[in-house]
Amino acid sequence: MKPAPTTPLQAEASTTTPLQITPFEIAIPDSEIDDLHARLERVRWPSSVPGSGWEYGLDLDTAKALVAYWRDGFDWRKQEQRLNRFPQFLTTIDNQTIHFIHVRSPEPEAQPLIMTHGWPSTFADFAELIGPLTDPRRYGGDPADAFDVVIPSIPGFGFSGPTIEPGWDSARIAKAWDTLMQGLGYSHYVAHGGDAGSFITREMGIAKPAGLRAIHVLEIFAFPTGVPGELDDLTESEKSQMAFMAGFNEHSCHQGVHQKRPLTLAYGLTDSPVGQLAWIVDPMKGLGRYAPPEPHDRDVVLTNVSLYWFTRTAESSARWYLEDARSGAGGAEAMNTVPTGVALFPYNLLSIRKIAERANNIVHWKHYDRGGHFAAIDVPMLLVEDLREFFRRFR
Repeated sequence: MKPAPTTPLQAEASTTTPLQITPFEIAIPDSEIDDLHARLERVRWPSSVPGSGWEYGLDLDTAKALVAYWRDGFDWRKQEQRLNRFPQFLTTIDNQTIHFIHVRSPEPEAQPLIMTHGWPSTFADFAELIGPLTDPRRYGGDPADAFDVVIPSIPGFGFSGPTIEPGWDSARIAKAWDTLMQGLGYSHYVAHGGDAGSFITREMGIAKPAGLRAIHVLEIFAFPTGVPGELDDLTESEKSQMAFMAGFNEHSCHQGVHQKRPLTLAYGLTDSPVGQLAWIVDPMKGLGRYAPPEPHDRDVVLTNVSLYWFTRTAESSARWYLEDARSGAGGAEAMNTVPTGVALFPYNLLSIRKIAERANNIVHWKHYDRGGHFAAIDVPMLLVEDLREFFRRFR
């Protein structure tokens, strides 16, 4: 994981300080891969109640099958090669290393788009979207819908990690993303995010930098205030959505631990690849009965797990939750006046429009009947079509 030996590029940022941009390629040392395999050979399995499945957490049989495949069948070098097909770069913003993919469209009027992943995702989740978004003509789409795509790794995640100082909350990251886009020469752009990326992208809307035209998210994290009568006119579908959100939150422990004790958790995840796998696969598999019908490809899941493992970013990625909890960034109360589109996929935290509209300028709200929390890997082309449809009006 080293910068490619290429002369650094320079791009003028809106602050007038040039960004030093260095081409980058993923190259995990053989010694790191050998160490991973050795650790997987020595795994110590926990006990489990026979037949309990997902009742107490990640199903033991599922975990054993994934670990066996990670050790004996998964080809990291193949995934590395797949990701290195996309131009990648490193830069420094606000004293923090930022890794990003930047793919320019062959279409001259392409719209600049910055896309932000979540946890436990990585930039790799967007790999299947890059071709259709940047070159729709090649994929049977309208060339007028083309985008220049920028996909950064969140500070503290993957090759943008670890963060070296406190305070990297969603608001600070949102500001860094504007610096990045301006530094790449984009005076106007649009933004998309899911999960953590939804918080960061909404913070971009709250900050409303001059170049930001519109934002698109998979979730609006807005909840009832408890005022009497507030929910009286909800439809049966909306009531069902709220019940699903309550169940999803009840079965997820990740946010609470990340917000309170990320370092304590990280000792286990940084030292044990099976621990890192279990912590990531539990939510990626949908918390058992909340899993979408589209199965996640093992290689896609293990690419994400491997990126967290090789970069040792279990702690710094989890710390993003704590930073937001301390600062209040990503909160539902601050007003976002930037035109906002929301794509709602089942098996996700489905927002309620009347509640979300209290603090957001929502101009696009669309439900889908397939996909889940990880729509970019569940149903990539549905997400592509929604991005095209929404952002078309801001060209």
